[in-house]
Amino acid sequence: MTVTVDANVLLYASDGHSPRHRTARDLLERLAAGPSLVYVFWPVAMAYLRISTHPSVFANPLDPDVARVNLGSLLDRAHVRCPGERSGFWSVYQDTVDGDVIRGNLVTDAHIAALMRQHGVGTIWTADRDFRRFTDVTARDPYVEASS
Repeated sequence: MTVTVDANVLLYASDGHSPRHRTARDLLERLAAGPSLVYVFWPVAMAYLRISTHPSVFANPLDPDVARVNLGSLLDRAHVRCPGERSGFWSVYQDTVDGDVIRGNLVTDAHIAALMRQHGVGTIWTADRDFRRFTDVTARDPYVEASS
């Protein structure tokens, strides 16, 4: 099964003060071990770098070098892909939003959902329930599943 992760999973895995830290870290360790393909799309990677280093978001933000090393240690694995948009992306995006009202944070979610569709990725690990609105996307919440 091919999966991807949302930025919130990467962020919780880096935030030792979060009650979700252990679950996120365990999930990332399982995914990083392989062998199944894991996609980390560029909007997710950049969100991780932006948010994890921001002093208004975290009491102890990551040093930018630490954040880059964290991300690189995942992206450098042979079974991890970090692709961008292919030709025809705009059409896929339009089909993904399918007349839905998409604004604010949903724009990035729709971008990721369209990338998933374009690259044949069906599942995203995320705490963001908004991904459930997109057809062909299965959103799995690791924190709900861990408590089940």
